[in-house]
Amino acid sequence: PSMPDYGKLFGQKLEDLESGARVDVNEVKRDPLDFVLWKGQKPGEPAWDSPWGPGRPGWHIECSAMSMKYLGETVDIHCGGVDLIFPHHENEIAQSECATGKPFVNYWMHNNHINVNNEKMSKSLGNFFTVREISEEFDLMAVRLFMLGAHYRSPINFSRELIEQATSALERIRNAVDLLARTDGAQSDKEQALINALPVYRERFIAAMEDDLNTADALSVLFELVREANAAFAQAGSRAGAQTVLAAMKELLDVLGINAERKDEIPAQIQALAEARVQARKEKNWAEADRLRDEITAAGYVVEDSRQGMTIRRA
Repeated sequence: PSMPDYGKLFGQKLEDLESGARVDVNEVKRDPLDFVLWKGQKPGEPAWDSPWGPGRPGWHIECSAMSMKYLGETVDIHCGGVDLIFPHHENEIAQSECATGKPFVNYWMHNNHINVNNEKMSKSLGNFFTVREISEEFDLMAVRLFMLGAHYRSPINFSRELIEQATSALERIRNAVDLLARTDGAQSDKEQALINALPVYRERFIAAMEDDLNTADALSVLFELVREANAAFAQAGSRAGAQTVLAAMKELLDVLGINAERKDEIPAQIQALAEARVQARKEKNWAEADRLRDEITAAGYVVEDSRQGMTIRRA
């Protein structure tokens, strides 16, 4: 690929900046704090021809060049880890704004890191793992919920206990969604009161998200809505009212990227056992109903009864 003409782009000569470390004293630097715009070719390295000889762009200039090509001279939001604030992002600002005379970025968002059992994740400590490895043990939707529980600029500690807590929290959301989806009865006063309060929940959620993307506070609003929905529709409720609350709940879930739908289909064998249990209960054959429940439980599923009917889920 052809190399952009950085000399023309930045309007300066780069002969004296072709090598050197971040802050090390180097005789080719005019100042120890100067950073590299163009690196001279070393044996075995890829290179492009330039007015300053064969070489390649420095680490920082690559990002400014790509950003300007695809996003323009000013970027609205620039994200990155806190470890990139210095020197990378500061150098991006310096070179980009010198080249254009315009603000390089309107909003910077720097996320903190994930620790594992209060230690920094690293291969040397043996606590390094990939998302794919996590997915083999945990529902990734629970992992997302766990991460949203902390502000993005705060460090977050990953542990089995915390992921299990997030898994339980996700199950509370899914149970509420299931309850609302199957509700089909008479309207109640609690139901109407909750519907009247939905705009307030929405406004509080938006306020939290507009406060520097405070997902932790946004989640607290969501779980308050889940709690109130469970209370309002536990005994009775109309289908229309339940669907109204469910739509409001899903709107907030969608903003956070949380899918509360259950992915696992219940096997036909388990479904048949559950239906046989329903029939046994109708016939007041409690011993047979208990036996069927135990068989379902042993297979790794849970049967839950409510006024709205029976639901089956994985244990």
